[in-house]
Amino acid sequence: PEAQFVVDGVEDEIAFALENNIQSGAMSIGEMHDRVTDVLELLRLLPLRDRSLDTLSGGERQRVAIAAALVLRPRILVLDEPTSQLDPLAAEDLLQTLVALNREHGLTIVLAEHRMERILPHATRIIHLPGPRQPIIDASPREALAQMDLVPPLVDLAKALDWSPLPLTVEEARTLLPPLPGTRRSDRRTRGAQRRSASCPGDAERALCPMSPGQPLLQAQDVHVSYDSNKVLQGLTLQAYPGELLALMGDNGSGKTTLLRCLVGLLSPQRGRITVEGESIHGRSTAELCQKIGYLPQNPDDLLFANTVREEIEVTLYNLGLEDRPPIAPNDLLQRLGLADYADAYPRDLSVGQRQRVALGAITVTRPRLLLLDEPTRGMDYQAKRDLIRLLRSWQEEGTTVLLVTHDVELVAEAADRVAVLAQGRIVRQGCPADVLRPQAGPSGAGIGDNASASSATELRTPQIARLFPESDWLTVKQALDGLVRMDTSETDSG
Repeated sequence: PEAQFVVDGVEDEIAFALENNIQSGAMSIGEMHDRVTDVLELLRLLPLRDRSLDTLSGGERQRVAIAAALVLRPRILVLDEPTSQLDPLAAEDLLQTLVALNREHGLTIVLAEHRMERILPHATRIIHLPGPRQPIIDASPREALAQMDLVPPLVDLAKALDWSPLPLTVEEARTLLPPLPGTRRSDRRTRGAQRRSASCPGDAERALCPMSPGQPLLQAQDVHVSYDSNKVLQGLTLQAYPGELLALMGDNGSGKTTLLRCLVGLLSPQRGRITVEGESIHGRSTAELCQKIGYLPQNPDDLLFANTVREEIEVTLYNLGLEDRPPIAPNDLLQRLGLADYADAYPRDLSVGQRQRVALGAITVTRPRLLLLDEPTRGMDYQAKRDLIRLLRSWQEEGTTVLLVTHDVELVAEAADRVAVLAQGRIVRQGCPADVLRPQAGPSGAGIGDNASASSATELRTPQIARLFPESDWLTVKQALDGLVRMDTSETDSG
């Protein structure tokens, strides 16, 4: 969306294309106003109609960009990862709107998307492009999934258990699930807790897995930030500890990006205190802070300006006087990021996911103690996300703290040691993923639309495996398979 805006305001942006029709006499001003209002209502944008685009979150901008396309009432709508920056409920609400347009108005929709778990219930056909010199798959969803290696967790589990037909939704999977003997929540929690042989308490103020001893590396206390009269952060308090991966979740517009910008010195809170390694960041420049803090924004293009991928890495070292003693060799880093074959490519010619990894390399080549990642898996397929998780884990083992902002509940289930949920400008829930990601009443209401009930909103914020096995503490495919094996073994032994 950041590549296609031409004016500054939400309503003006949506009306821009129609204004050309007025000038040519093809449309009246009254019809233009009616169309703009209709699409604002359709995408739940009425509260934002008078806002400036530069005050919106990434997800809100994404919805405005889609509205600007829909207002033209096209016969074919082509969408490139339209849910990549949307929270789960906003994504589902958008998809339900597209389904209605498809079924009721005959709109043909071509949608490119890596988050297949979101779109499978709605797709009528899948075209899968596996890679260079590999045959294209073009089939119905179930037929295509049967031939694909990288699939959503639910389908991955179904394949491992030889379920047929392959389920596209949790509801379908429940009909295939055999009776389970006493599935229960065990003491084995998330990957982070397992790795350190410790479990994590629930919602205490310092809901901390024992893997993070000592003082917090990062501490934000009673932070307040407002844009004019719009209060974004209202008394936010949060800690991150050495070597942990803390996932920060929350609906679009809840203040996640604003918090990251405060932590790296791009914004100054009106009230509150932020410390890194026990020292206040107040009055320190962003350039100084970035020697200890790596910040990856939602839009990777904000960090890319060199002529080659390798130069993007080397420029960071040069600017900090580290070109002769890099903390990590640029070629080694490019290899770890899966970018070795693109070292001499022009960064802006790459895909969004590849540009995201180039920007990640530019901020991590200095080996900062703290990484702030804002939607780092935008534009990444399942394999790229797995590679990123492995990379982050290796840095964690070396003491790096990661604060990860994301809407991807499946990513959080796989990667996070702890989860904090942001709503209405403050942290409303935090704890281990096995506690926070369980099906429960949503902390921030039903979201932007009315196409989903409060209960379905809660499910949308829950990993597929957790929804399938609600009485267990399983969040991932591996945890479910391991748990089912243990249950089978226990049942055999008791028999």
